[in-house]
Amino acid sequence: MFLGRHPAVPSAAVVELRQYTLKCGRRDELVELFNRELVDTQEAVGMTVLGQFNDLDEPDRFVWLRGFPDMATRAAGLEAFYDGSVWRKHGDAANATMVDSDNVLLLEPASDRTAIVAPERRALASERRHRERIVAAIIFRQPDCLSTFSTFFADAVRPLLIETGATIIGEYVTSTQPNNYPRLPVRERERALVAFCRFDHAPALELHRWAVTRHRRWTNGVSSELLSRLRKTPELLRLSPTERSRL
Repeated sequence: MFLGRHPAVPSAAVVELRQYTLKCGRRDELVELFNRELVDTQEAVGMTVLGQFNDLDEPDRFVWLRGFPDMATRAAGLEAFYDGSVWRKHGDAANATMVDSDNVLLLEPASDRTAIVAPERRALASERRHRERIVAAIIFRQPDCLSTFSTFFADAVRPLLIETGATIIGEYVTSTQPNNYPRLPVRERERALVAFCRFDHAPALELHRWAVTRHRRWTNGVSSELLSRLRKTPELLRLSPTERSRL
């Protein structure tokens, strides 16, 4: 199932994928502060906090997605927030938990059908939230195959992922637009496709990973063709939503 077929909400037309490396043992502290003070206040100035996640493989990494309707709104919203009273009050406490906050990809939808459709923020049962898994697959393309990679992914990789149990909730590519808020760095030279997938629970994710590697289309050509088009090994982020995450 590919949910990106629905009309994209404006908030997901530009997305920041932000990975923060935190000081040892301080992730829960940042998550609590973030959800209490820094979600609604960002959205009040035109941004959408699409998701907040604990990285399941890195206990000191916090991952989140911030969306904007366009680049102009991004610049205005970031300026309003980071120069505003909320960040002045809580910014030092947030920064005190971090080792690095510059691992950021600026993304735009791979097509007009693949933007994340942001659901309403709602309270999910704690048991369900703890079960669900989001995977962000960051696939770094060779520069000389940029024009054909999206077609290859759509024709060969996406159907295989869906067939083996993934629900794809968004497909993005790194934006070629310049960072219009340089106070917050982004990885501007990267050229990647990022697929966001959802699974109902951890066993479903593990079954999917097993099924992909044993699928005959994967072993009979898709895997080798994909590797030939990559610049480096993909990053696979296995994520668990925190409280108040839209996704």
